[in-house]
This record gives sequence, C-alpha cells and structure tokens, in this order.
Amino acid sequence: MRTLLMILVIMSFANWSNAQSIEKFSIDSGGASVTAGGIQMLYTIGEVNVQELNAGGILVSEGFINADLKIRIHPKLFLQGPILNPTNAGLMNDNLRASGFIPTTSPYTDGATCNASVFNVTGNNAIVDWVWIELRNKTNNTSVIFSQSALLQRDGDVVDTNGTSYINLNVAADNYYVVVNHKNHLGTMTNTPIPMSRSSDPVVVDFTNITTNTYGSQARAELTSGKMALWAGDANGDGLINFSGDVNRVLVDIVLFPTNTSFSSSYDFVDGYLQSDIFLDGNVSFSNENNQILLSIILFPLNTSFSSQYNFFEEQLPSPSVLRSAAQLNRDFQRLEQTLDILNN
Repeated sequence: MRTLLMILVIMSFANWSNAQSIEKFSIDSGGASVTAGGIQMLYTIGEVNVQELNAGGILVSEGFINADLKIRIHPKLFLQGPILNPTNAGLMNDNLRASGFIPTTSPYTDGATCNASVFNVTGNNAIVDWVWIELRNKTNNTSVIFSQSALLQRDGDVVDTNGTSYINLNVAADNYYVVVNHKNHLGTMTNTPIPMSRSSDPVVVDFTNITTNTYGSQARAELTSGKMALWAGDANGDGLINFSGDVNRVLVDIVLFPTNTSFSSSYDFVDGYLQSDIFLDGNVSFSNENNQILLSIILFPLNTSFSSQYNFFEEQLPSPSVLRSAAQLNRDFQRLEQTLDILNN
C-alpha cells in the first residue's frame, strides 16, 4: 500500500512539473510600442513580438494585449444637418433612428456591426447615426494609426457599437491627433496631438466646444447656441462642398429611387438611409437638400464674394479619411452616369 501511494505521488509530481505555468514576469503590466510604416506594434513584458496590426481596416492580433495597454476615448461632436432645426434645443434630431432607417452594419470600410436593440433607446442617448473616428501619428498627421466606426448619440457623445460604452482602443499610451468624420459632413481633426494614457477615465475630446482647436481654417460650423458642429452638405462624400458635385448626388438619389418610376427630379417620396440626406431626417428632396447646400456655400466665412460657384469649401484634413471603399466609389460613379443618361434622353 505504501509503495502504491509513493508511485501515485511521483506520477502527480511528474504531471505537474510538465504542465505549463504563467510566471509573474509574463503578465507584468509593463510594455512598450513601436510604430513603422503606419503600423503600430504593442508588446508587454514576457511577450515576444506581440502586436496589434491595423491596416486597410483589418485588425490582426498575435498573443495577448494586457488590458492596461488599452486607452479609452470619449469624443463629442455635433453634426450640423440634424441640429439645424432641433426638436429639442441642444440635441440633434434622431429621425433616422425613429424611422428605423439606420443599418446595423456601418456604412464605412470596417463594416462594424451592432445589435438592432441599440436603436431602441430614446431621449438624450438615442442614436443619430454612424460616425468614423481616427487616431493619427503625433509626428505625421497623415498617418492613421487606428480607425473605426462608432455611434453618435443625440447629445453629441460618440460611443462604441453597444450604444453606451466609451471606446476602448488597442493602442499604446501616447499623443495622437484625433479625427471625427461622417458620410455627408466634413471631417475635422484636433490641431495638436492629444495625450492619451491608460486609465479607467476616458480621454474627452470635445469637438462641440469652440475652445477645442482644430486643424486648418473654418473647419467647423458655429451654431446659434455657440457650440460647434461638422459642416453639412458633402452629399457625395468627396471632402468638398460644392454646388455641382453635391447637387448631382442629390439628383442621382432622387432619379434612381426605386419607386420613382417616372425618373422625376421633383419626386418627394425618397425615404430611407441615403448618402445625400443632409438633414439626416430620412427623406431627400431636391429643394430642401439643394437649398441647404447652396446656403452653406454662400455663407461659408471664406467665401467673401458670396458666390454659389465657390469651389474651396474643403474638408480641413491633411489627408483624406478612408471612410468609403473603392467599390462604393465605383458604384456611385456608375449611378451618376446612369442618371445623366436618363435625363439627357
């Protein structure tokens, strides 16, 4: 009996000694990062070449990233379109959500998704639309370190795809330029890199505040409340608000709308989730959208001649955001050609 017991003890010790174990040094909260060619690599002590790769909208991870290496960010922004005539002062309208038009898949290149229940929330935290955020290199503001889709609440809070949480980013604590953008508004970027540290408290970047300095000239629209908003009117999403390009996009969405069987430019029942819906109210009409585009151009502060043909109402970013895929852009071009053929024949 004693011999059998000794054999069992020896076998147990042998199995234990061959098992894998995690030593303290391998889960240390230390670590560092390195950036090269627009790709940022993160690693913690005890790991070799553990990295987060973010390129072309694809995120690849090798090994594990300690939770302490994540930073949290809380951007705030207003979109001019849905707050021009607010139902509730200080809040953007959420007509797209109320009408059930916001898709559960982001319209941007990362194809992020959310649960449909996210759009059941009403009040201040109701979702207005999808937006796009970027972090750019502190020494090269054309180099995008991280980008992703997010959701925008009526009160201006930008949140994760669950509709409530701050945004956690797998990037190292450092200084970053912060960019916010939307499919038919002009994007904007902080004028200087923002320090971001690993903390349970998010880094607040408030683009609604007039004291938040942004890159370029007249990068945001000033509202009557004194708050700032992203300029509305980029109907074709090319980073420029001009009468010919953006009016053409409005025309395309109206003429090619499935129920507009007469291909009329004055058709008023163009409802849904559309690129040219400047007000984000779920409806596109030739008069409403085009009047707002024209008004924005004429009253743009740098357009001192008040010309409707002013062609320098440009997004103030050092390089464009990659919101839309090449396939989307190609489809848009084909739709424009189809519309012109219909109207000219």
